[in-house]
Amino acid sequence: MKGIQRLDTALGPIQAAFDGAGAVIYLGFADHEFREPLLAKLARLEPAVSPAPAVVARLQKQLDAYAAGARNDFDVPFRLHGSPFEQRVWAALQRIPFGETRSYGRLATELGDPNLSRAVGRANGANPISILVPCHRVIGANGTLTGYAGGLAMKERLLALEGALTGWVR
Repeated sequence: MKGIQRLDTALGPIQAAFDGAGAVIYLGFADHEFREPLLAKLARLEPAVSPAPAVVARLQKQLDAYAAGARNDFDVPFRLHGSPFEQRVWAALQRIPFGETRSYGRLATELGDPNLSRAVGRANGANPISILVPCHRVIGANGTLTGYAGGLAMKERLLALEGALTGWVR
């Protein structure tokens, strides 16, 4: 697909896309299980075919520092495109601190309706910007690791490097 940049990071191959202003509009693992719907949505956003090399390098540098345990936040600009409910869920994800996790039910409660845990799960799965919008920090109510588009092994790796596996159930 035009506009997708491949980054060979310390986390493995990652695909990224940027808008014309240099903001990340897609970030996902190259072997992302469920990337096809996200990429179809991305095509409608018309990503920049050739983002500025400095923008791409900045993202890669920050991802590598995160993977090395030398960074726990990102200052790369990004722009999320989704429904109003998805936007609310993605904003809630961004409020989960580094090194902590939340259950789908807790996020639903924080959003005002504890019955929305499945809808929260769907919005979490539709997150187009992995890692920067930390959907990997959401786990099952019983402490189990649940679905992650980058695979459960990657979710475990990300949570381990954040020190967030306390009480985790395999």
